[in-house]
Amino acid sequence: MTQELFQMALNVTDPWFVSDLTFDEKAKRLDIYIDFKKGSTFRYIDPESKEEFAGLKAYDTKDKKWRHLNFFEHECYIYAKVPRVKLPNGKVKLISTPWEGLSNGFTLLFEALLMQLCQAMPVNRVAQITKTSDDKLWSMLGNYIDTARQEENFGKIDAIGLDETSRAKGHEYITLFVDLLQRRTIFITEGKDNLTVARFAYDFQNHNGSVEAVKDVSCDMSPAFIKGVTENLPNARITFDKFHILKIINEAVDKVRKEEVNTNKLLKGTRYIWLKNYNNLTKKQKEELESFTMSKMNIKTLRAYNIRQSFQEIYQAKTEDEFITYLNKWYYWATHSRLEPIIKAAKTVKRHWDGVVQWYKSKINNGILEGLNSVIQAAKSKARGYKTFKNYKIIVYLLTGKLDFSLVNPRFREI
Repeated sequence: MTQELFQMALNVTDPWFVSDLTFDEKAKRLDIYIDFKKGSTFRYIDPESKEEFAGLKAYDTKDKKWRHLNFFEHECYIYAKVPRVKLPNGKVKLISTPWEGLSNGFTLLFEALLMQLCQAMPVNRVAQITKTSDDKLWSMLGNYIDTARQEENFGKIDAIGLDETSRAKGHEYITLFVDLLQRRTIFITEGKDNLTVARFAYDFQNHNGSVEAVKDVSCDMSPAFIKGVTENLPNARITFDKFHILKIINEAVDKVRKEEVNTNKLLKGTRYIWLKNYNNLTKKQKEELESFTMSKMNIKTLRAYNIRQSFQEIYQAKTEDEFITYLNKWYYWATHSRLEPIIKAAKTVKRHWDGVVQWYKSKINNGILEGLNSVIQAAKSKARGYKTFKNYKIIVYLLTGKLDFSLVNPRFREI
């Protein structure tokens, strides 16, 4: 009866059956032995051609072992003599069992648990909890990511966002490509040059995507990204991300403050009151800002700050004509401000005018990317970094790719 219960719990079906159980209380371990009925026939599916061969009898067997879900606090392992079958061409191949996972030595159900744990905590922590090796976990994650991505279909994607982020200290950059509608990462590659877009286009087409169907792209003003989009996404209209534009203006405001602090010591230590949105300031910072605005002093930094605030208000325009009118007025004000960093920032906006105005039509930005990037950076911080780009890429897809792992492992729905 005990063996029959475990057989049902493990979903072991004909011709397989649980032949024996051994329980070691001292070692906190349960071993389950599975066998098959004599005279049974099996099927073999070629992993490359997907050709199926059925009705094959066992040629011989090979002993195999898999780690399974714990039985309460006891580690659980499954053992089986797995048949090798002889194909019509004379080759002898090992069949796949119904319970084995993608990784050598794990069951599907155990892998489903590991995948869930790795989405919630650092991989090395999962390895400690489950008493498995880091390397084996990374290999399993890589297999799941690669297999799940093979099932991806980008046929309906027509708006993407791209942005670079640092993988490690220094200049090790990766570029993320995001489906703006589904709010998920669909491609990751090393670097931040124009070739990153070429590599994306190649991968996009390999997943049923059409580069001609991509109508909108949100990115920063990087010449490399502009070149890459122009060369590889022929029908895409670029929208320059307003958060990146604001970053350029913020840098200009801060340069004005740094220059002015030499003659006005009151500005020392006030950097963030000029760069943060008013609603995000602390009570003390708001009071400090108000003391400057109420002052009759001719403060250059305050003028730069007002130009910054005015730029943000442009995005409240009710019509495209109104948006363009406000942008023109802002440009005139900024270029006549006699504040060199602000003038330089305004001219940068002018050089990219069409992409700035395009926002009113597309209404897209990289806010989604910024949110996904914060998830990635938080995971990187918990794990204290990732040694290789391969591992970094795995984590990005795992946490932000919204991949359907149930297509790879049907037991994933049971965890």
